[in-house]
Amino acid sequence: MTAVRVYPLTFEPLFRNYIWGGRNLEALFGRKLPPGIVAESWDISAHPSSPTRVDSGPLAGLTLPQVQDRLGEALVGTRSRWATDRGRFPLLVKLLDANCRLSVQVHPSDPYALAHEDGELGKTEMWYVLHAKPGAELIYGLSRKTTPASFRAALEDGTLSDLLHCLPIKAGDAILVPTGTLHALLGGVVVAEIQQNSDTTYRVYDWGRAGTDGMLRPLHVDKALAVIDFDRVCPQAYRPVVVAESNGLRRAEISRCRYFVVEKVELEGEAAYCGRCDGSTFEIWGCLSGQAEVRWAGDPLPLAVVRFALLPAALGDFALQADGRATLLRAYTPE
Repeated sequence: MTAVRVYPLTFEPLFRNYIWGGRNLEALFGRKLPPGIVAESWDISAHPSSPTRVDSGPLAGLTLPQVQDRLGEALVGTRSRWATDRGRFPLLVKLLDANCRLSVQVHPSDPYALAHEDGELGKTEMWYVLHAKPGAELIYGLSRKTTPASFRAALEDGTLSDLLHCLPIKAGDAILVPTGTLHALLGGVVVAEIQQNSDTTYRVYDWGRAGTDGMLRPLHVDKALAVIDFDRVCPQAYRPVVVAESNGLRRAEISRCRYFVVEKVELEGEAAYCGRCDGSTFEIWGCLSGQAEVRWAGDPLPLAVVRFALLPAALGDFALQADGRATLLRAYTPE
């Protein structure tokens, strides 16, 4: 490995133009977009299909997988040694503009995906709702206990909606979506998504909608039925757990699973969050509202709204300082 001093990393986003997208990332948050429909902005990604490139500093131009090859454990930390061994960065960060409803879908667990998807991982994810139109909902789990046979029959006779749990949502809600959970954003919603580094999705139902080629998009019913958690009945949004509150700083845990912990960090006035990347885990920070900057041993890194930064595990001491009032997301890997 070439010796490179680690520093906070930001990336050039990559965009995907699925049929359910829109222009809300531009209209609501000022994100510069290419022409046409934009459904997803992949902001920190090492997935082979869409690796993001560092946009500044000594590592500028390198993709995140190339940075991981260069820095190894100094980037991901000791808690993610498995990722270093596999050459895989653990997490992926996106913005989703669900201008129209997504397909009803489910993600497999790691064991199922590794066995059936050519070595791909499963996909646990979380959403933080940045914007929701009045009355917005999402599909989240089942409305009642059912069986794979009854579920398939409902698909075939057009009564699937009777089995789907619709959850009202608003800006500021956090939704943890474990593997096996049926889910779909239903339109009029923009979310930040933090997830396992995977793109494995099984579509169950797509509203009879054609793709850009005029053909119905493929479904994956058999695989979906093999992985759906039929015990996920009427789940609710993640209840925030306040972990610190004093002197203009408030931290609340809004998702926790074996792959990541996500906190909502609110800063007011001159308040700052002071932390240390001690070699155990990287941290990902995103600014959701207001403005903030990452302060460390080098030049401060400004974070504008819906902008994310990756702090390498070996970065050392750092602070997040707000300019007035700001709301941020913090993600890291648990022990």
